[in-house]
Amino acid sequence: MSALFNFHSFLTVVLLVICTCTFVKMQFPTFLEHRTGFRGFFWKAARIGERLSPWVALGCFAMGISFIIL
Repeated sequence: MSALFNFHSFLTVVLLVICTCTFVKMQFPTFLEHRTGFRGFFWKAARIGERLSPWVALGCFAMGISFIIL
């Protein structure tokens, strides 16, 4: 089943994109300095990861617990 049709998988993909973009921005800041176009989407995901890091961490923790339980 596609990640677009399964809400649990969709949330997992969104959290992974946010965490990956934030990590890439911390390691290679010049790679995500363009705020428009295709890279702009990843810049916005990295910004969400930077600004809402406690909530993203809580979401990752909850997703990990749900994978262990389910």
